[in-house]
Amino acid sequence: MECSARAARENRHIREGERFSFQCHSGLPCFTACCRKADMYLYPYDIIRLKNRLGITSGEFLERYTFTAIRENPYFPNVMLKMSDQDDGACFFLSKDGCRVYEDRPFSCRAYPMERGVSTLDRMGNRDVHHFIAVHSYCRGHNTINDWTVNDWIDNQEIQPFIEMNDPWADLDGIFRTNPWGEQGLNARSFKMAFMASYNMDTFKAFIFNSSFLDRFSLSEKRMAELQNSETELLRLGFQWITFFLTGKGPLGDRS
Repeated sequence: MECSARAARENRHIREGERFSFQCHSGLPCFTACCRKADMYLYPYDIIRLKNRLGITSGEFLERYTFTAIRENPYFPNVMLKMSDQDDGACFFLSKDGCRVYEDRPFSCRAYPMERGVSTLDRMGNRDVHHFIAVHSYCRGHNTINDWTVNDWIDNQEIQPFIEMNDPWADLDGIFRTNPWGEQGLNARSFKMAFMASYNMDTFKAFIFNSSFLDRFSLSEKRMAELQNSETELLRLGFQWITFFLTGKGPLGDRS
């Protein structure tokens, strides 16, 4: 997460078991500075948490609070959190008392100052994971006596559910970087279906249950019930379906 384009920044690699100091609270002079003019990615699971917190559909959330931009991956746009048009460029969810959606804040906010670098799965099913501590010039949260290991921070900030959904997203990003859309690029129907199954669970759910999807794919009654009741499970299915129609691989069995 780039908290501010104006802020000097360094990233320090942190090893397993190594400790870092950090605490964020309203007594710091920099409190909520990172919530202004942020340049921040939203992951698919972030959108589920946020749109449900706000009680709106995925489509409404995407329209009101996001924009897309091509960043590191030239073949798939990032969904970015939109800032308000106030002079200070504050986040839409920022109030005078802090974050209005704190319990469902996005991964980048939740994990800060920790950043997580993940490679895609290798042939043995392993990922290479590295952690970094971002230090911005304005942030005073590092000057504390509170210290953490990476695992301490993951537990304290309830990051694990986000990791479980962001890691398979990293695998898909690796597929997207091969330009599976061909010459049509982002105009390809396959791209539009992949974007829908990643970011718009309301539309994807309707697609599953109101199209020929269930005639083609074998899903157990238990999983069908999970899909009706859990958008996290819908997202898992979305990732598997995208992997299948782009590569022909993965756990999603095709009846045809």
